[in-house]
Amino acid sequence: TELTEKLEEVVMIWTKQIRQVLVESEQIRREADDVGPSAELEHWKSRMSSFNSLLDEIKSSRVRKIISILQAARSKTLKQWKELDSSITIAANEAKDNVRYLYTLDKFFGPLVNASPVMMEHIPGLMSTVCMIYCTSPYYNTSEHMTSLFLKITNQMINTCKTYLCEG
Repeated sequence: TELTEKLEEVVMIWTKQIRQVLVESEQIRREADDVGPSAELEHWKSRMSSFNSLLDEIKSSRVRKIISILQAARSKTLKQWKELDSSITIAANEAKDNVRYLYTLDKFFGPLVNASPVMMEHIPGLMSTVCMIYCTSPYYNTSEHMTSLFLKITNQMINTCKTYLCEG
């Protein structure tokens, strides 16, 4: 029982740390007003990396051994642990899926930055790809995510126009 108590303490510390990571990942991002759509992809790549690292740690042999011991001892801390494990897995899957979908837009980001203000030839493909993401992504098709993406695309178009005017 002494070993079980010590291991439960360790799992409670991990639980607290993981909860903190989940809470921070859900906080509203503060971004500059002129940030472009590449920032959206970078955000999700960073989030994917963080959650994949966390998943790797959770799946490590050391953690699995501790969880196995607590399962054998029928520890009550495992209920919270299983919920957090599930939450981390969902967050990692969301980030991975969002990166995959946002990469389909990446080919449009360069032309948005480098085009003249008459960037009309890029808009239909860009909008078609955004529509595809909205219709098929199980995670990214929320109003919040789509609004953020459209805001960044618009910011980039405005920045491109400003640059063109200042150079002209």
